[in-house]
Amino acid sequence: MADHKTHDQHGHAHASGCGHVAVLHETHVDYLHDGHLHHVHEAHVDEHVLPVSGANPQDCDSGHSCASHDASHKHSTTCGHESVPHGNHTDYLVDGHLHNQHGGHCDDHGKLASA
Repeated sequence: MADHKTHDQHGHAHASGCGHVAVLHETHVDYLHDGHLHHVHEAHVDEHVLPVSGANPQDCDSGHSCASHDASHKHSTTCGHESVPHGNHTDYLVDGHLHNQHGGHCDDHGKLASA
């Protein structure tokens, strides 16, 4: 990865069953933790960001119809969905795909597979 940021003083040990959602990111597993993508690497934790790509675009799609929540639902840090850093913004993981709260609607920013 071009940007190698570390999460300093991270006392939690991420692993299968640690309580955080595990997702597949490129060729490895990351853990969603307090709005971050954490990747255990050697003796530290890396901070990852899901890149903008064809599979995970950042464009407005004028509204994503989703059966996983009603149309009045507004994504935020307290909405109950895991937040995912994506490009230069934050998306929310809803039933395996990324929602971006944009204006009065949600855009679909592609799938994010569970590990």
